[in-house]
Amino acid sequence: MKIIARIYNDFTTRFGVPRQSGLSEITSVIIMEPDYRVSDAFRGIEGFSHLWLLWEFSETKRDTWSPTVRPPRLGGNTRMGVFATRSPFRPNPIGLSSVKLEKFAPESPDGPLLYVSGADLMNGTPIYDIKPYLPFTDAHPDASGGFAAPVKDYALEVIFPAELLALIPQEKHKALFAVLENDPRPSYQKDPTRIYGVSFGGFDIRFYVAEKTLTVTEVITL
Repeated sequence: MKIIARIYNDFTTRFGVPRQSGLSEITSVIIMEPDYRVSDAFRGIEGFSHLWLLWEFSETKRDTWSPTVRPPRLGGNTRMGVFATRSPFRPNPIGLSSVKLEKFAPESPDGPLLYVSGADLMNGTPIYDIKPYLPFTDAHPDASGGFAAPVKDYALEVIFPAELLALIPQEKHKALFAVLENDPRPSYQKDPTRIYGVSFGGFDIRFYVAEKTLTVTEVITL
């Protein structure tokens, strides 16, 4: 397996990265490794609206694996089979995500660039392959969502004081709210007095969660 590219975005730590692709509209850029900066390798890619990314859970690699994991949307205490989840704690640290191709830049000092949205990959994550998403074979509108379906619309209300929000560039507001609404906390932690911090786009966003409301208390420039 050879790393062909890396993705770069505002998710500088694992905490706060969306749990699934498509949950955030943040834009990421995929930069190819030097050996793969070949324009011909991308011929025809502009015709596709979405792509599949095959990537490595580079920050969660481990020598052992667990047959069961605790899906966060089930409260963090219910165990399900690892192959029935998208948990990174697997025998092989491989991730699969669908992303929207926002822009293809064939000419740049770093070779062909892919600008994508909806990625659930941390900044610097290595990518092993890029494939087109085909709606007539890859999409299944009648598919069942298993235990994930009942909690697919889970979201927190976010209270972000105007004076703190003003510290963050406006173009990052929508993506940041999506991260916070998606509840970046470990699901087994329910202490309403605990202060959490999520690193996003050069800022440390401090907050607490009471019931289903997230309140931002501080914004620190990193």
